[in-house]
Amino acid sequence: MKYYLIAGEASGDLHASHLMKELKQQDADAQFRFFGGDLMAAVGGTRVKHYRELAYMGFIPVLLHLPTILRNMRMCKQDITQWQPDVVILVDYPGFNLKIAEYVKAHAICPVYYYIAPKIWAWKEYRIKNIKRDVDELFSILPFEVEFFEGKHHYPIHYVGNPTAQEVREWRPTPSPSLNGGECSDSSRGTNYAPPSQDCVPHSYLQVGEGDGGESPIIALLAGSRKQEISENLPAMIEATRHLTERYDMVLAGAPGIETSYYESFLKDTKVRLVKNETFALLSQATAALVTSGTATLETCMFRVPQVVCYRTPMPRLFGLLKRFFLKVPYVSLVNLIAHREVVKELVANTFSVDNIRLELEKILPGGEGREAMLNDYEEIHQLLGESEAPKKAASLIINYLNK
Repeated sequence: MKYYLIAGEASGDLHASHLMKELKQQDADAQFRFFGGDLMAAVGGTRVKHYRELAYMGFIPVLLHLPTILRNMRMCKQDITQWQPDVVILVDYPGFNLKIAEYVKAHAICPVYYYIAPKIWAWKEYRIKNIKRDVDELFSILPFEVEFFEGKHHYPIHYVGNPTAQEVREWRPTPSPSLNGGECSDSSRGTNYAPPSQDCVPHSYLQVGEGDGGESPIIALLAGSRKQEISENLPAMIEATRHLTERYDMVLAGAPGIETSYYESFLKDTKVRLVKNETFALLSQATAALVTSGTATLETCMFRVPQVVCYRTPMPRLFGLLKRFFLKVPYVSLVNLIAHREVVKELVANTFSVDNIRLELEKILPGGEGREAMLNDYEEIHQLLGESEAPKKAASLIINYLNK
C-alpha cells in the first residue's frame, strides 16, 4: 500500500519513523512519501519537504512566513493528488495537517488517519468539528485523551499506548556514549535525535564553550526544537545555572533541525557545552534538567530526571492574566497532564524568570527539598503509561482498517 505521511517537527519525525518501520514490517509492499525529517528518510521512501521548512509557531512568525506556509500547503495538496496514496497519515502539527485533511476529504482521494492526536484539549477545542468531519481514524498516545474525545465529544479514538515510554525502554539496554568520554554509539534517540554520521564524532568535538566536562554531575538543558523556543528560553536557563558551573557540568541538547552555528551566540563566554543527537544519552546521565514544555518533559520523566519546566511567552504578564482563556487545561507539561496534578514545577508566562528558575532548580538538586517527592511521583507516570508498543499497535490497526 501507498502511505503518505506528514510530520511538521522533530518529535513528529521520530514517532512517524517508528510507525513507518512497523508498517514496513507488517506490509511488505509498503511505499512511503512524506513531509518529514531525517529519521523518516532513514526508513525509506521519498521525502517531499523537510519539516524544518514548515516549523513556524506563534502569531508573528506564522504571519511573516505566511507565503512560504501557503506555498508548502499547495505543494502538499498537489503532491497527494498526483501520487494517489491509499491513506494519508497525519502526525500532530494540526495547523497545517487539518487543512490537508480537509482537502483530502473534500476531494475524496483516500482515508485520512491521524497518529498523535492534535492537542485540542489544550487550546482551539473548536477544531473537533474539523476532526469529526475530515479524519476517519484517530490514534492517541495519551491516556487522558480517551475521556476528552470519547466522553466529552463522542468521537471514538484508539489509544495505542505511549511511544516515548517505549522508546526509552528500548534504548536503556543499549550501551550509550558517556558525555564525559567513552565509546561512541548510534543508539541515542529522543526528540532531539537525528541519525549520526557514518564516522562517529567524539563528544569533545561537539563541545561549545569552555571546559572539558570533567567528571562533574550533569544538569541538562533542553531548550526546544525551534529557533523561537530556543531564543526565548535558553538565555534564562543559562543565567539561572551560572552559579552552579563550578559544581555541575551544564550540557545543552542540540535540536537536529537547528545548525550548530545558531547556538554559538548563546553559548559564547559560558561554560555550557552543546551535544547533538545524544538527548537520551544526556538524560541517562543527568542529575537534573531544565526543560521547555513538549515531548521532552515526558522523555525526562521516563529517565527519572527531576526537572523544571520553563516556557517563556510574549507579553508574559498579559498572558498570565488571560491564561485561563487561552488554555483549556491547568498544565502545559505532559507529565502533569497525565498525572492530573502538579508533579513538576511549571514556570510559564508571568512565573517565568531567572530567579524562579534558579529557586526551583535548587529544590530538585541532590539534597533539595523537592527531589525525592518528584522521583516518587514519576513512578506513577510510568505505571499510567504502561508497556504498550504504540507504533506496532497503530500499524496493525491502520493496515486492518485499510484492508476492510
